[in-house]
Order: sequence, then structure tokens, then C-alpha cells
Amino acid sequence: MAAYFIAQYVVNDGDLYREYQGGAGATIAAHGGELVAFDVAAQTIEGTPPGPQTVIIKFESTEAAEGWYNSEEYQAVVGKRLEATDGFAVISQPMNAGG
Repeated sequence: MAAYFIAQYVVNDGDLYREYQGGAGATIAAHGGELVAFDVAAQTIEGTPPGPQTVIIKFESTEAAEGWYNSEEYQAVVGKRLEATDGFAVISQPMNAGG
């Protein structure tokens, strides 16, 4: 079953975030990911998100998403995003009503 990496955040350091982007893109493709959405001004209709920037990446499975996130290549750059932004990220399945 497909799985989605979903991140939402505010960018506090644009230069460092651009460094992250330069390294992260290739890691997504290398792990079979597909960028579904990249929105720097997502519209909030409920709650209080950390920021307007939203990224959604589709993988073939939760294991594939975790494999990408934990890969040596991605771990080499993800610290830049974590340092440059405030927000959160989750891995979600399209339909998971169980537990």
C-alpha cells in the first residue's frame, strides 16, 4: 500500500533550506519517491499549523518511505531542513482505520 511523507513547516533560514533542497531532491527519486505537492503558501482551513509550507511525497509503501528517510543519502542533508525550519513531518497511509 502506498505511503506519503507529509511535512509542514515555516522556513526560518532560506539559504540553509536551499542547501537542503539541493541535496534532498535526488534522494527522493533514488528511493522511488514521487513529489506530489510542494506548496509554500498552503491555505489553512482548520487549526494552527507550524507554517504554510507543505510537502507531500508518495512512496510505494511505508517501508519504502522509511527506507528513504533513514537512508544514508537523506540523513546527510535532512539536518539542514531541521535546522532551517520549524514544523513537523509524518508518514501516512492513504487509508488506515486500524491501528
